[in-house]
Amino acid sequence: MILKLALRNVWRNKRRTFITIGAVAFAVFLSSFMRSFQKGAWDNVIDNSVNLFFGYAQIHSEGYWDDQTIDNSMIYSEELKNVSSNIEKVKGQAPRMESFALASAGDLTQGVMVIGIDPEKEHHLTGIKDKIIAGNYLDKQGTIIASGIAKKLKLSVGDTLILISQGYHGANAAGKFAIEGIFKYALPDLNKRLVYLPLAAAQDFYAAEGRITTLALKIDNSSDVPDAISGLKQNLDLIKYEVLDYKELIPELVQARQVDEAGGLITLGILYTLIAFTIFGTILMMTKERSYEFGVLTAIGMERWKLFLVIFTETTIVALMGALVGILMAVPLVYYLHLNPVDLSAMGEEVTAVYEKFGMEPVIPSAFSPLIFLRQAWVIFLVTCVLGLYPLFKILKLQPVKAMRS
Repeated sequence: MILKLALRNVWRNKRRTFITIGAVAFAVFLSSFMRSFQKGAWDNVIDNSVNLFFGYAQIHSEGYWDDQTIDNSMIYSEELKNVSSNIEKVKGQAPRMESFALASAGDLTQGVMVIGIDPEKEHHLTGIKDKIIAGNYLDKQGTIIASGIAKKLKLSVGDTLILISQGYHGANAAGKFAIEGIFKYALPDLNKRLVYLPLAAAQDFYAAEGRITTLALKIDNSSDVPDAISGLKQNLDLIKYEVLDYKELIPELVQARQVDEAGGLITLGILYTLIAFTIFGTILMMTKERSYEFGVLTAIGMERWKLFLVIFTETTIVALMGALVGILMAVPLVYYLHLNPVDLSAMGEEVTAVYEKFGMEPVIPSAFSPLIFLRQAWVIFLVTCVLGLYPLFKILKLQPVKAMRS
């Protein structure tokens, strides 16, 4: 009976009902649209960043990340070689021997980061082969260097690069390597200091046979990371190894996202507040207009809690309809922009150059996730239900005779 009365009352004043539904729908649509773009943009930034170099997760010897020296390297054991085959979410791995060296060519020198890699596995993770701008990709004994180093040391393909460093447990490390190729990273910092060697050549150079410093893991997307990390920790000896995800590897990027999302929440808070006033105005007007009706119903014996329940059910129905309309408005547009990201290249070469500088396509994709729509609808629905408590106070204080006279 209460639901039947509420449904009839909803459409007694169609204009008021449509205004309220429109306000709720607009809030759900706009908030869903904003959050989808914000999440999509940041997912794109993080995905590009981790696939550029770090990977979504890495395995090191325990304590290596806090003290990144070659002495804290680890044996590339069969356990580590097979770890990706044991975890469903891990799609591949790239072993690395990472350390620093002094690069020299003639009278010129430059501090560089030397990374020993398995060429095919590294390309599968980071696509390094596609960044070659001169020469060829790695062979068994040569090296490829970043274009920033080539420019600083005045080197080209076919020249010889001399590396001097300190190897495992203080061993002397010195060697000459033929430059097979030159690659270019979009990030200036990486482009000025990266030198790649074949893994076996790097291990020999640093007198660290069979050892690696890092095992970078290929995981398809960030949503698979928690399951992958959990599986890795169950399969590895955590006394010997540490397993870090991208949030621990690049905390600055994660913190920047949190700051930006906090700003987005403030904007949404302002939007919710404006919509709340609109909805409250409608409820206030409805309560005032129907005071005579409330007085009559109370006078003929209708219990106040039942009267309030009818009014609250009306508000809830309107809120649900508004939330549903907002979702139906947002889903097609967000899905279209998810499949067809906004292309910023049309805004000019300057905008394109900024994105390419950081190794990203000049596009802004939107994230398509049911949770985005449901969360915004739930917040707006909750706000409407809270505001719907206002008639309760009016009904509790209602004086039937006075209400009918007014």
